[in-house]
Amino acid sequence: MSDLEHVASYLADNITALRKRSELSQVRLAQKAGIPRSTLTHMESGGGNPSLTNLCKLAAALGVGIEELLSRPRSECSLLKREQVPVQSRSAGKVQIHKLMPDRVRGIEIDRMIFNTGASMAGKPHLQGTKEYLVGLAGAVTVSVAGQNWEVNEGDVLAFPGDQKHGYRNTGKSAANALSIVLPMPYPTGKK
Repeated sequence: MSDLEHVASYLADNITALRKRSELSQVRLAQKAGIPRSTLTHMESGGGNPSLTNLCKLAAALGVGIEELLSRPRSECSLLKREQVPVQSRSAGKVQIHKLMPDRVRGIEIDRMIFNTGASMAGKPHLQGTKEYLVGLAGAVTVSVAGQNWEVNEGDVLAFPGDQKHGYRNTGKSAANALSIVLPMPYPTGKK
């Protein structure tokens, strides 16, 4: 099988899986994408050479990037072993951030953060409209947001605007552990 045939096969499998996951018929997806149903049927069968315009329309209708349509289909499940979880070191090695999401999803992050005693770290403001949830797993982390300080202890959950300037500081006498979850939130429209 040639590289082009692999890509056509990937495209067919990915469109079918994404369409079914979204509970869309071929007719409904074609309407949503603004392409003829016959074009969609042809792509799902692995035939033809779809135009870039049609790929863009289809990706937008499915809420994914074009690269997700053309890449090797992923398994629904994936296991990252402890040694495979990417770890970033910040604040001169005093903070370790374990990147817990194996899939890249724009605007969404799930990280386990470990703060050595006395460690502090400036947070990076996330995409506009995001909300961050910090879950205390062990120790105490003080989060500064918009001029206010919030102490998060084991079992506590702090919700705050993730697109605001913020920072973290271990205020306890031992290492602190927290889970950070960043999610994009829909903008309020003001309509009722």
